[in-house]
Amino acid sequence: MTDVVQTEHNALGEPLVSVRNLEMHFPINDGLLIQRQVGAVKAVDGLTFDIMKGETLGLVGESGCGKSTTGRAILQLHHPTGGEVFFQGTDLTKLHGGNLRKMRRHMQMIFQDPYASLNPRMLVGDIVGEPLEVHGIASGNEKRERVQELLKVVGLNPYFVNRYPHEFSGGQRQRIGLARALTTNPDFIVADEPISALDVSIQAQVINLMEDLQQQFDLTYLFIAHDLSVVRHISDRVAVMYLGKIVELADRLDLYDDPLHPYTQALLSAIPIADPKLEATRERVILKGDVPSPVNPPSGCNFRTRCPLAIEICKEEEPVFYEAKPNHWVACHLVESGRNKLDINLGIS
Repeated sequence: MTDVVQTEHNALGEPLVSVRNLEMHFPINDGLLIQRQVGAVKAVDGLTFDIMKGETLGLVGESGCGKSTTGRAILQLHHPTGGEVFFQGTDLTKLHGGNLRKMRRHMQMIFQDPYASLNPRMLVGDIVGEPLEVHGIASGNEKRERVQELLKVVGLNPYFVNRYPHEFSGGQRQRIGLARALTTNPDFIVADEPISALDVSIQAQVINLMEDLQQQFDLTYLFIAHDLSVVRHISDRVAVMYLGKIVELADRLDLYDDPLHPYTQALLSAIPIADPKLEATRERVILKGDVPSPVNPPSGCNFRTRCPLAIEICKEEEPVFYEAKPNHWVACHLVESGRNKLDINLGIS
């Protein structure tokens, strides 16, 4: 795995965040008086990847595959059960208390639900300005001026500081969340499906705002989503996740033009196309069965129970995540044999 990381590092530049064999297993306990662990939910199961400074890495996959847990584990909102997370060369998993708090000002999160992520009993000025006081950056008039400045940056009236969250629409609330995330001048932001709860008419505005903010403040994003069209628009590279593992990681254009993993091909086949004639000629991959339980994942390849191309080795051995072609990583036994291509017309190139 060290060779994998080194090659990616050399090709794409210096990483801001480096994740190594990250695991997040939630224990399952049984018993009334004496609790004992009888199993574990393997939400994140051995992830290794880099996020380069200034880039947007898109993380996609079905609901329940571990995307949000990955983002929270990177920020240490969940303390990982295994692995390492390096931020600017510092292993966050080894930090606690005040040392971890000092690092948190450089990392922020935008949450999925703009209604639940804002305290309904706090004024907008207090919500956005709270990180300034927590980290001892500013208070009083200085804090108020900083908050008003950030509200203007995200396209809101600076005098909204004296209003409550219930007075705003979903799109405006997400802008407030963006302003709060920018308060401490972070280098890295985890955006956990930031537009999935918004109206379609507002989604493009928020995405464009995030891109503008990235240029203005030199931000690095981990953009978590299940909408592949949005991910293609905003991301520089895309990682595809299935049942706690990354199955493919590549440059955005390369992944969409030449997907190698059968799961990625199935996801891309579901993207609707605006051209009716082209849509009529394409085929879709309908995956059979349900996603296996992360409590008891399949042996070998996690995807083999639903893969239309699975062979015997897929059941016996876990595929290695390796570089199938320059800067295009995949975990699939079928890639080397040339049998990984579904005989379909995706129609999305």
